[in-house]
Amino acid sequence: MATKNLSAYDIDSVPAATGMRVGIVVAEWNYEITGALAQGASDTLKKHGVKDEDIIVKHVPGTFELPLGGQFLAEYSKVDAIILIGCVIQGDTRHFDFICDGVTQGTTDLNLKYNKPFIFGVLTTNNEQQALDRAGGKLGNKGDEAAITAIKMIALQNELKS
Repeated sequence: MATKNLSAYDIDSVPAATGMRVGIVVAEWNYEITGALAQGASDTLKKHGVKDEDIIVKHVPGTFELPLGGQFLAEYSKVDAIILIGCVIQGDTRHFDFICDGVTQGTTDLNLKYNKPFIFGVLTTNNEQQALDRAGGKLGNKGDEAAITAIKMIALQNELKS
């Protein structure tokens, strides 16, 4: 997945997103990267019909806080899906592993607890350049990919409910 353009997708395979409400929770840590990912997600949602007022963006201090921020958004707002945006860059200690494991498990738990799509829009890279390449650089923007995933998962849930 990491070697393809994260912004490339078959536009005809994306359902109309008109009427969908999407939350985006963005980690402030590595904000040059997470801000670009959030902008990509927001732009892609709008491109497919989500109105500005139906995109709720909230910030948390770091990637580890994303699951709780997502839970708050699920509890206190009416959204169809929540995109969790973060970036963890490998360092010299095991901190990277603990953060990545925690946010991954937290995201999985939220999907099942709320029966609502929580989209994992977290970069886990070896260095800053790899993150920049995936936040609007030469490999596209993972925020775009997260937004398309949210739209498709909302559409799937809506189809199965009806």
